[in-house]
Amino acid sequence: MSSLSSSLIESQAVTNAELQAKAIIDAWSQYSTTVSDRIKKVKGINLTHDYLIKEGAIPIPATYAIELGKILSENQTGMSVRMYSDYPFPWRKAEGGPRNDFEREALSYLRTHPEEKKFYRLEKSQNHGLLQYGQSVIMKPTCVTCHNTRPDSPKKDWQVGDVRGVLTITQSLDNFTDQTNKSIKTTSFMLGGLSILGISGITLVTGRLRQTAKELEGRVRERTADLAAANTDLEKRNVLIRQVFGRYLSDEIVANLLESPQALKLGGERRKVTILTSDLRGFTAASERLSAEEVIHVLNIYLEYMADAIAQYQGTINEFMGDGILVLFGAPTPREDDAVRAVACACAMQLAMGAVNERLKNLGFPQLEMGIGINTGLVVLGNIGSDKRAKYGIVGSQVNLTYRIESYTTGGQILISEPTLKAAGAIVRVGGQRQEQMKGIKEPVTIYEVYGIGGFYNLFLPREEEVFFNIPKPIPIQYMILNEKQIGETVFSGNIVQISHKGAKICTENIENNCLPSALTNIKLNLLTPQDPAWRSEDVYAKVLEKSAELGNFYIHFTTKPPAVQARFDFLYKSLNPSK
Repeated sequence: MSSLSSSLIESQAVTNAELQAKAIIDAWSQYSTTVSDRIKKVKGINLTHDYLIKEGAIPIPATYAIELGKILSENQTGMSVRMYSDYPFPWRKAEGGPRNDFEREALSYLRTHPEEKKFYRLEKSQNHGLLQYGQSVIMKPTCVTCHNTRPDSPKKDWQVGDVRGVLTITQSLDNFTDQTNKSIKTTSFMLGGLSILGISGITLVTGRLRQTAKELEGRVRERTADLAAANTDLEKRNVLIRQVFGRYLSDEIVANLLESPQALKLGGERRKVTILTSDLRGFTAASERLSAEEVIHVLNIYLEYMADAIAQYQGTINEFMGDGILVLFGAPTPREDDAVRAVACACAMQLAMGAVNERLKNLGFPQLEMGIGINTGLVVLGNIGSDKRAKYGIVGSQVNLTYRIESYTTGGQILISEPTLKAAGAIVRVGGQRQEQMKGIKEPVTIYEVYGIGGFYNLFLPREEEVFFNIPKPIPIQYMILNEKQIGETVFSGNIVQISHKGAKICTENIENNCLPSALTNIKLNLLTPQDPAWRSEDVYAKVLEKSAELGNFYIHFTTKPPAVQARFDFLYKSLNPSK
């Protein structure tokens, strides 16, 4: 009876371990063939071990199997699952190699006896039985190709059929021992009562033991199936949670909330971050001529391209504010190259506007221009709000300064502060600098215009000099100055005497030079018709350029033109420009 019970315990424990190992390896293989191999052909989705911090990424098959083993270890009492190799990748060196004598012996034995496929040992630990079971992980053709070609692979001469590592399952024998002992006690009483029956009684007891063994095997299989189903449900729920919240929060923030619920607590910290804010020039006025559905459609096209560029450079979208975007570099995870990635992201966003406008043009929507401001400094960062409603955000003067910098941009421009330029270094290419006395800030602020970034990123904005052509017959106008989006009361008169592709030169009437709008001021103007003094065009918006002009003249860059005005200027510009 003692020998039989020991054999039964060992048999059930080994069978259970085999089933667990088979379930993990089958799931691994299924994921590799049905998901991993097929997803490689899908553009925009990456396979990587650090998929949690990369937009549009999923885990490589080995990482998926390792995480599945961790979930089994956490949910199955008395059992742990580990995968290891003597050739771990760099990011798994700390935990990816053999840790004890059993793991080293299992790896050595299975590598020299690949046909065996399993290696196990029964041990005692603090008067408790313990099974250590190891199963070899065999190199398949797709695995060999991947491991032998990856730059960071520690071994590049793998062959099909090689033992790449071992999947070890360590589990307590207490449950098997208890169940077997209960069955044996029952059987022992039966043996005592039936001992007088001799051979017939022994036969009956043996049959009972065999039935008990089959029942135990069935229970083990049932529990394994239940565990696999529970793990599948848990994985589906986690994926759903990440998909739902990932549309409203960055992947990093979602991961922090799921893995560390204490991150939901209200509170903040001071931290140096790089802030990027962007805004479409004149979109508010242009949207008045579109239906609500068209406005949302245009915004979604624009934000789709911008979100992709921001994710590519590991920025955290903190907020969409209509046609504006607030992006953080250095939160929630700070990195040494936050300022560099912010500038590279801004260049990528401006370059993506070409594709945005191409789609809008095909759909019959107006073209868009965007300005971007970037600043680096200390802010208060954290969960802001109440226990019922909160958001992950930032506050501080550096945020306001970033918005001020962005307000000085014209369409297609990137302006950065001096701290950002110093943090990013000589890799950033700037085309000029100026000092501005900004509202609410005591000292003048030095800002730089960025036209590209070199080095690894190698992103440069097209730099086209605006060519202004004289108009044969000046166009009379009236204009008013905008101050913080409030239209001034004074109406000024003048004439458009030159035009370019995106701008114009205005000659004022009876105005002192010191009354001209200063550089970077926003103005609203209307075209007039001499034949009908009461006629005025729809509102046109523009920003005054820093380009120098004769006394009583100044240059502007259009930010919003109604379709009729746009068509008139396009026709006039093409007639004046020989290259068109």
